[in-house]
Amino acid sequence: MRYSTSSNAGDNGTVVAGGNGAGNTSTSLNHPWGIWYQPSVSSDLFITNHDGHSIMRWTPGATSGTFIAGTPGKAGSNSTLLKNPMGIKLDNYLNMFVVDYSNHRIQIFCANNEAGMTIAGTGVSGNTTTTLNGPRGIAFDSDMNMYITDFGNMRVQKFLKL
Repeated sequence: MRYSTSSNAGDNGTVVAGGNGAGNTSTSLNHPWGIWYQPSVSSDLFITNHDGHSIMRWTPGATSGTFIAGTPGKAGSNSTLLKNPMGIKLDNYLNMFVVDYSNHRIQIFCANNEAGMTIAGTGVSGNTTTTLNGPRGIAFDSDMNMYITDFGNMRVQKFLKL
């Protein structure tokens, strides 16, 4: 599959979220990293706002988004805060799985809940099978087993669904 980016054809990219410079407001993004979109579940984009330490829900083309996890511009490690989130996935029930990079953990935020729960990692960098070191990406197989790219440990870990 290819996508044309020819300015002559009039099919350049279109800004659908942010575009107002770096910031921690509902109209800007601060180094967005991860994105999730599955129109069969939600028509919104879910974006990890890496240096904004938050997750935004954004309807494509809207002039602003809504913060749904973390506190914009405030890094932290309690259940309501994030520190440099990167990867993101949602399930069919809109439960959100967030790779909390600088906290070395994976958080789940149940639908419409601003408090997360750590489901992988300990919040402290490490190289055992129960710890992570700068995780970045997340994926699930058809049985909902979770795969995490454990960047600092140069590995991918698989966590079995209970």
